[in-house]
Amino acid sequence: MPPRIVLAVAAAWFAAASPAAAYVAYVSNEKSNTVSVIDTESWTVTATIKVGQRPRGIEFTRDGKFVMVAVGDDDTIQVIDAKTQKIVDTLPSGPDPELFTQDAAGKIMYVANENDNTVTVIDLEKRARIGDVQVGVEPEGMTISPDGKILINTSETTNMAHFIDTATRQIVANVLVDARPRFAEFKRDSSELWVSSEIGGTVSIIDPAKREVTGKITFDIPGLRREAIQPVGIGMTKDGKTAFIALGPANRVAVVDATSHKVTKYLLVGQRVWHMDFTPDEKYLLVTNGVSNDVSVIDVAAQKVIKTIQVGELPWGITIANKP
Repeated sequence: MPPRIVLAVAAAWFAAASPAAAYVAYVSNEKSNTVSVIDTESWTVTATIKVGQRPRGIEFTRDGKFVMVAVGDDDTIQVIDAKTQKIVDTLPSGPDPELFTQDAAGKIMYVANENDNTVTVIDLEKRARIGDVQVGVEPEGMTISPDGKILINTSETTNMAHFIDTATRQIVANVLVDARPRFAEFKRDSSELWVSSEIGGTVSIIDPAKREVTGKITFDIPGLRREAIQPVGIGMTKDGKTAFIALGPANRVAVVDATSHKVTKYLLVGQRVWHMDFTPDEKYLLVTNGVSNDVSVIDVAAQKVIKTIQVGELPWGITIANKP
């Protein structure tokens, strides 16, 4: 056999024999006041961590060493060591923190505080609150532009997406969307900002440069009343071609062509699907189902649900990273 073929066969064998990437998922359980830890190789819960009251927003630090969880009824952010799976610190926030986001360097954190209509700015290195931004009523959705210059917050009752300059911490634009906006997500190339409106039943497509709505994604599921279709969480592939949208009590995740903005498929998941996260290799998407108390695992390429994992009561948020 020629040397090149031998090398090719050996490389193929080595790739096939190599173990799959090892990831770990953390799920916040809003009612049981716990965080479930899921091993993505065995698809099992390997630990349950007791946290504060009403955990919701949850995210790994950029270096993957810690998991931060917003415990709304305790008015704080708890910090879990990903290696020991123990709470090791708390971060200051305003009353009833819900969702949050970090800058690309993982140095600054922005927290939506639902009860006082502010976004808290936290220095993660100093573990200190360094500012607040007054926003609309019941702030929730949080995301930051790929270049780090614009922070987006959605206010559920004001029905707006607020554009905040991260340098001045001032609102520079307000974009009106449909009723009860819950989540916001940028495309990686910054060409679009997507905002889900739970009661409006739509996802607004916003031009971040013009700061105006250029289109809307709507949903139609045979046999379901339109008011039962309530978009919340959004997940978008890195190439910007495919998006997945959690539809709440419709118990489905919509698969959307992110270029044409057309729904191509609906995936039946658990009851009241809420938030989601991809494994770092984007092979799988995990979604939380609040009423059925489980997590659905979606094969991204096949666009198929392959597994259901039981977790705590009212699973809400999820974050995934490499195993420490």
